[in-house]
Amino acid sequence: MKLVVAIIRPERLTAVLESLYRADVRGLTVSKVQGHGGETEHVETYRGTTVKMDLQAKVRLEIGVSESFVQPTIDAIADAARTGEVGDGKIFVLPVERVVRIRTGEEDGAAVTPVGQ
Repeated sequence: MKLVVAIIRPERLTAVLESLYRADVRGLTVSKVQGHGGETEHVETYRGTTVKMDLQAKVRLEIGVSESFVQPTIDAIADAARTGEVGDGKIFVLPVERVVRIRTGEEDGAAVTPVGQ
């Protein structure tokens, strides 16, 4: 089991969600976050003062998947999130020690498999 964490542009969220749905990847968490990577500095004027805006709005996706869904999940996210510009984001794949579905008590692979499959 793995936890796939992706940081993407907010405007690409809908395309990524559609791509994940087409890849039969279900069950995810979406959070609004701020951060920066390789983007160039952005400067704005606020009340007559020049302010350097270091943090960019991003979206964080967290998806728990079984081993067989890791690559399809990565492919779905990368294909839909890619614009070719700096700031498209990153995908991290982390090991998961244990998963428990609260409703049924199912554990591990059964807990990350979509209901009804």
